[in-house]
Amino acid sequence: MAPRGETRERVLRTAAELFQRQGYHGTGLNQVLAESRAPKGSLYFHFPEGKEQLASESVTLAGREVGDSLAEAVLAARDARSGIAAMGEYFARNLIESDFAKGCPVATVALESAAESEPIRSACDTVYREWQQGIALALRGWGVPEDRAEPLATTVLSSLQGALMLARVQKDTTVLRTVTAHLADLIESTTTR
Repeated sequence: MAPRGETRERVLRTAAELFQRQGYHGTGLNQVLAESRAPKGSLYFHFPEGKEQLASESVTLAGREVGDSLAEAVLAARDARSGIAAMGEYFARNLIESDFAKGCPVATVALESAAESEPIRSACDTVYREWQQGIALALRGWGVPEDRAEPLATTVLSSLQGALMLARVQKDTTVLRTVTAHLADLIESTTTR
């Protein structure tokens, strides 16, 4: 028998994967249980508030993991152009590896559930804020003036999210590369260096 925390983690990761591919409404609890190979009673034991709690926590988990991966990519970059390109390449690689089945783990759930569920909206908002703060920190490090970093981080995040959605729909990552190149131009035009 799997330890208590291991089953919970497996259910969360399975749910995150399914929500990312199928969305909130397209993912059933029975499917999560079957694919995670978790006992039927474990779902409500670990997630007593049901699917809404499972979605909120899985978005938080997946979002933090994506945020960590983006931070790694940015920290390894030598400048703004390569940092923004690395962010786009991270999303492009994930799209290609999933045959365009998996988009953003936050957007997929947010688009269909944030308006109807406060816990899900709050989880999505928290993840997006963390990503935005990380981008703003990177922008400051690349020489963007303090008063421009936050607004420009909003532009970067929303542009990447839109490009990710277009790339998934078009089954072509070219739009991610185009958008990141334009974002790099914009960032370089605002730097103090």
